[in-house]
Amino acid sequence: MAGLKQDRALRTREAILRAAAETFDELGFHGASISMIMGRAGVTQGGMYFHFASKVELARAVMLAQGDYVQLPPGEDGLQRLIDITFHVGRELQQNVLFRAGVRLAVEQGEFGLQDDTAYQQWVEQFHALLVVARERGELLPGVDEREFAQVLVGAYSGTQLFSQIATGRVDLLERVAALWKYLLPCIATPQTLAQLRATPR
Repeated sequence: MAGLKQDRALRTREAILRAAAETFDELGFHGASISMIMGRAGVTQGGMYFHFASKVELARAVMLAQGDYVQLPPGEDGLQRLIDITFHVGRELQQNVLFRAGVRLAVEQGEFGLQDDTAYQQWVEQFHALLVVARERGELLPGVDEREFAQVLVGAYSGTQLFSQIATGRVDLLERVAALWKYLLPCIATPQTLAQLRATPR
């Protein structure tokens, strides 16, 4: 019996998060309301507030869960996989409303009183791990600091996707990511590695 209640509670929480993500993606934090989210999720006020005490708490949960909504593509770790992941993330931003909502809220969070870089740091850690492998494989130039470049890449990518979202609704995002790599790769990859890398979307 307890197991059934727990399963039902988990399903309710997931339904609320999905409904919240869809609503925040469409309307932003200020445009969305708890009543809209409740209606879309099909839950009562009691069900909503059992899981989330406020709209801010719900927005933070969607923001921090963004990585859970993206399954990274397989591949051998190193620079090529890092590049492939950035194109994959671009496609997810174009198509995956749950992920897109988390990214939007991470950008807008100052509007609702948060200053939480956890989501950004999670991507830094993902990229850093791939760069460490790239170093072990001899793919990086001697002066490249893996953690510093991971932070630079997250910052540059965040700005690129935001510019694309404002300019074209992210229609041209993959082309902008390709342009980003066109200028970044010669600064970090050895000439031998650079000649073997593919820095365009599949």
